[in-house]
Amino acid sequence: MLQVRRGAERGYFDHGWLQTYHTFSFADYQDPAWVQFGPLRVINDDRVSPGRGFGTHGHRDMEIITYILAGALEHKDSMGNGSVIRVGDVQRMSAGTGVTHSEFNPSEREAVHLLQIWIHPEVTRLAPGYEQKHYTDAEKRGRLRLIASRDGAAGSVTIHQDARLYAGLFDGAERGELEVAAPRRAWVHVARGALNVNGTTLAAGDGAGTAGAARLVLEQGEDAEVLVFDLP
Repeated sequence: MLQVRRGAERGYFDHGWLQTYHTFSFADYQDPAWVQFGPLRVINDDRVSPGRGFGTHGHRDMEIITYILAGALEHKDSMGNGSVIRVGDVQRMSAGTGVTHSEFNPSEREAVHLLQIWIHPEVTRLAPGYEQKHYTDAEKRGRLRLIASRDGAAGSVTIHQDARLYAGLFDGAERGELEVAAPRRAWVHVARGALNVNGTTLAAGDGAGTAGAARLVLEQGEDAEVLVFDLP
């Protein structure tokens, strides 16, 4: 049975230059019913105006994954990394013992739409780390493509947690499945479009979780882009 979290029920803030939705408690949005889901701590759905961004700030003991849905985001950090993250890119930053970074929309015209995901690591006080990889639409079309995992399987980025993150694109008759073994759990986040998950229709911004053994079936997509987390 799915535990559904509708997009309209999430925390929402309009900061002018930033429109952001919080699936789980974050900053000034605190909901004791939705603090985290297993080690999955944050899914922030952000839209950043052209020429604006997040100034230099710090993180510690968190696996941070950035997934771009539209536009581009410029990244700089205290490890010496500097890059522009574009559609199809997945960035992983392990904050570990401490890292500072900034994120900026370099476009003069186009907003950037991104998901920022935080996952608690298995072990704290790790050395900070950084990784960025690109996954084409063809790799995600009609299937769940592994994009993050503890062992870097199938060319995914490596995270310090026994979690697996998949991304998929589904439209029409395209169909994807994922077997989740007990005692693990799964979380589905629809980034755009709509699709049916185990008989429940989910639209953009909606999420759903299941605990214990489960077989997730994703089908009847309408230009859907979805992330699926297999979690301890």
